[in-house]
Amino acid sequence: MHIRRHVLTVAAAAGALAVVTAAPAQAAEYSSALKIKGVQYDAPGADSNRCSGGNTKDEYLTIKNYSRTATVDLKGYVIKDATGNKFTFTTTHRLEPGDYVKLRGGRGTNSDAGNVVYRQNCNFIWNNDKDTIYLLKPGGARADVHSYTKSANDRDGNGYITYHG
Repeated sequence: MHIRRHVLTVAAAAGALAVVTAAPAQAAEYSSALKIKGVQYDAPGADSNRCSGGNTKDEYLTIKNYSRTATVDLKGYVIKDATGNKFTFTTTHRLEPGDYVKLRGGRGTNSDAGNVVYRQNCNFIWNNDKDTIYLLKPGGARADVHSYTKSANDRDGNGYITYHG
């Protein structure tokens, strides 16, 4: 009887350990108040990455602070695609609880009041057919990650996908 109880205790402990170790992997990916609200991955019209007259500014990613109490500074956060194209927030941009920012392609003037940051790069970052979007914390940990395909995730074909409402 003593051996059986010991075996059951070890088995129960192993099961509890498996549950404990499995949970943080899921939680670590979404442990940030910042999440990707949505992406306009396919800018309306014919793609043109000309800095003057192009439409890269119409391709954007919306990042929202879903915290009810904490203000989050975007400085050091990184946005990256599946092939490694990336943008790093190099200056302070604070998001109050419930606030958002649109990270746009092209060149422009960043504005806290206007909730916009420009990548200062006229190349498109998101593929029109499929891609993966990574929002990384300043230390490199994942804050949010989403993959999409045009056929599976953009049923109305408008080039915009919502992730978190």
